[in-house]
Amino acid sequence: MKTAPAAVFDASAMALSGLCLIHCLALPLLASLLPLFGSWAQAEWVHGVFVAIAAPLTGYALWRAHRHRPLPRAMWLLAVASLACLLAGALGWPSETVEAPITVAGSLMLVCVHLWNALKRRHLHAEAAGDACEIH
Repeated sequence: MKTAPAAVFDASAMALSGLCLIHCLALPLLASLLPLFGSWAQAEWVHGVFVAIAAPLTGYALWRAHRHRPLPRAMWLLAVASLACLLAGALGWPSETVEAPITVAGSLMLVCVHLWNALKRRHLHAEAAGDACEIH
C-alpha cells in the first residue's frame, strides 16, 4: 500500500512530539547521571529548534490532508493551542516553573492533533473509495 505524503508528515510530527516528551521527561532524570545530557537538557536553543520544526511540519501536514476539504475548526484550534503551549514553554512563559508542564501538555495535544488528522484522512480516503465507515 502506498503511503500518502500527509501520512509521512503526521508520523514525523508525532515522532517529533515524542522526542519533545523524552527531552522534557527523561533528560532531566539523566541529567543527574551524565553531565553531557544535563547540559543538553538545559540548553535553551533545543526548545526553539523543536518549535521551529513542529510549527511548519504541523501546518503542512494539516494543509496537505485537508486541502480539498476545510479543516475541522476543533482540529485547527487544538493545533494552534498545542503550538502555543510549545512556544510558551520554549520562551519560559509565564514562568520557568511551568515550562516543563506546559511543554508536555503542548506535546501531548500535538500528538492528539496528528492522530486525529491521520484518522480523519483515513476516513476521507475510505469514503472516496466507497468504503465509508461510520466513525466521525
